Amino acid sequence: MWVKGRIPCSSAELNIDIVLQCGQSFRWKRDLINKSWQGVFSNKLWILKQGSSEISYEVLSSDAECHQTKVEKEQICNEELVDYFQFNVPLVPLYDAWSQADEKFKKLALRYQGVRMLRQDPVENVFSFICSSNNNIQRISSMVEHLCSSYGKQIAVYNGQKVYSFPELSSLMDESVERNLRTLGFGYRAKYIQKAAEIIEQRGGRSWLVNLRNVPYVEAKASLVSIPGIGEKVADCICLMSLDKTCAIPVDTHVFQIAKTYLPALAEKKSVTHRIYSEISIFFQELYGPYAGWAHTVLFSADLRHLKDPPEKAPKRGKNQQNNTVQKRKKNTRI
Repeated sequence: MWVKGRIPCSSAELNIDIVLQCGQSFRWKRDLINKSWQGVFSNKLWILKQGSSEISYEVLSSDAECHQTKVEKEQICNEELVDYFQFNVPLVPLYDAWSQADEKFKKLALRYQGVRMLRQDPVENVFSFICSSNNNIQRISSMVEHLCSSYGKQIAVYNGQKVYSFPELSSLMDESVERNLRTLGFGYRAKYIQKAAEIIEQRGGRSWLVNLRNVPYVEAKASLVSIPGIGEKVADCICLMSLDKTCAIPVDTHVFQIAKTYLPALAEKKSVTHRIYSEISIFFQELYGPYAGWAHTVLFSADLRHLKDPPEKAPKRGKNQQNNTVQKRKKNTRI
């Protein structure tokens, strides 16, 4: 059964076309014909559309919720969507503050308005970003879908395609998981996924991860980097995108290059050491304040090639030129 609803929202508070393809979540697919987005969270299939003053949605969930009334389902969906997009955080005042603090941000603000952080399930966020190591957005998305179709539960069928939930921790712990994921092209990440699931379950499972929302940022990050496959950058992604640590600054190659335009002393540096990582994080935290991680995501999004050159607006190219463009985009979307 489909549930339909809408939530008032201006484009200044949410630009769905940027937020859902800037490397935060990897389960969203764009429908250019219907101008909508299809994705999965909260064990539901969501179809989202952005209007001039609202976000409309259609949601399909499993039969397990059939006992709820239509009004109850719509209320639950509204609450889940508000939580997912963190609509409780007004974005326009933050943009105003960041623009006053930084002229470079101010120049980007109009073109990249409405970029906010998703509040994702920590389990999905952890394993999605273990897949992100030395990878690009398109390939990460493919890996995450393989995880879901192999170890998740079917929650819907849409346009003839089966839709799956994200796997439970227990389904990723078995030793056979590593072997299977290697055959699916996960490489060395396969071992990290199996070991991480095992360790997280030993520490208390999903409840342990969710509880990291209630501890200080430094403590949460230290807990995460003790898990196989999670380094400093991935830990900051998880802190920012699912653990409510709004000050976290994930420093990857994009952010490193952006930081060089602010910190001339980094101009000759070729790689990010722990000291440089800390220097960059502290600089942006001091520049942007408590929501520095949100501001950083605006800068990050503006640096992604596929967001500078949207597919539906790109001129037609010859076959050879298309191939060259794909290779360049893969290089520029590595995270």
